[in-house]
Parts: sequence; structure tokens; C-alpha cells
Amino acid sequence: MHTHPEPKLLWTWTATALITAADREWLIPPGHGLWVPGGIEHSGTLLRPGEGTMITVDPDRCPITWSRPTGVSGGTLLRELITFLHSVDPEPDQRKHAEALMFGLLTPLPPHDIHVTMPTDPRVRVIAEQLVADPADPRELTAWADFTHTGLRTLSRLFQTETGLSFTHWRTQVRIRASVQLLVAGTSVDAVARQVGYRRTSAFIVAFRRVTGQTPGTYLRGQG
Repeated sequence: MHTHPEPKLLWTWTATALITAADREWLIPPGHGLWVPGGIEHSGTLLRPGEGTMITVDPDRCPITWSRPTGVSGGTLLRELITFLHSVDPEPDQRKHAEALMFGLLTPLPPHDIHVTMPTDPRVRVIAEQLVADPADPRELTAWADFTHTGLRTLSRLFQTETGLSFTHWRTQVRIRASVQLLVAGTSVDAVARQVGYRRTSAFIVAFRRVTGQTPGTYLRGQG
């Protein structure tokens, strides 16, 4: 973990990066970036090797006032500007104009947390631990009620109370979080869908988009 006074833009072309900043983790797939304000402690690692860069910005001429790390995206022009600023040492005026245009093109993305709250009550904790270990476990709550010798209504209430989600929504979070790690490792979308418990790839894609706001293929762009 480290910090610096200048804001930075991390951008990946083909790499997938995991950045820890401001008490959360940010997964940056190919073609996306993360704006890190000055003074924010952070660290990073590559989940998939590839090409990327980090642009350091002079805070005295930076109009962006985001106080927390912010995921960003942009089109072809933004990528060309980042390439220009990364690959050459432009004259001060050229850099000033290129940066000004880059700032205007940065599009903030809403964060999509794939957070999994683990319950503490032993009646649901044992279910949660088994599903985290095997997200493809097909058992519905009725079967888990028999497994734990607990009433169905009691289990349903405990999941909602302890995790803030219904059993079905909680299991979806577990499956999608597990699927991201498989995708960045290069596993095909069809194979990932099966490995995390979806019989139909289309259903997996719908669930993935609902949780993350992106398609699973986003995390495979760096493959090859």
C-alpha cells in the first residue's frame, strides 16, 4: 500500500487489474480505467497480464474533483489520448491540451460491488460456507432446510436478517463473484456458467449483467 499527492489514471488495454483502494477492491477489465485521487492509499496486482499504463496528473491543472476512486470508461479518442500521453513526452502546451481533452472524455462508471456477507448464525453459516466452496451446488432452500433440520421459513428469515438478501439473491452474488475469477483466468463463458451452477449460458449472462452492469465477455477481452 502506498499513497502520493498527485491524482493518477490507471488504464488497461489488455490486462485485468485488481486495485485495493479506499477500503474496497476494484476489478479493472480490459478497456477500462480507475481514477485514483491524490492522497488515497492504494495497491494493485495483475490478475491477467497484458498492456496498461498509469498517467500521473499535475493537481494544479486537474479539474476533476472526485474525492474517491472512480471507475471510468471512454471511446477510441480517449484511448488514443492515453496512448499519446503514455508513449511520448509531449511539449508542455501539447500535454496541457491533450490532458484537457482527456479529462472531458472520462466517463465515470457507477460502482458494482460483488460483496458477499457471510452470516454468523450456525444454521445458515454452514449453508453459506458450502456454497462459497461450491457455487454450483444446485440445492434450493427447501433441501437446505432438510439438511440443517431447520424450518424453511426460519432459514428464509435468517438469510434476509443476516445478509440483507434473500437466499436466491445471496447465492447469485456468490456465483457471480466466483465467475469473475474464472473469467479473468481465461475460462470460456459457457464453461464458467456451468462451473458456477447455471444450466443455460443465457441465464448466467443475464445474472452477470444484472450484478456487474457488464457482460462476462468484458473480462475475456485480454485473452490471446
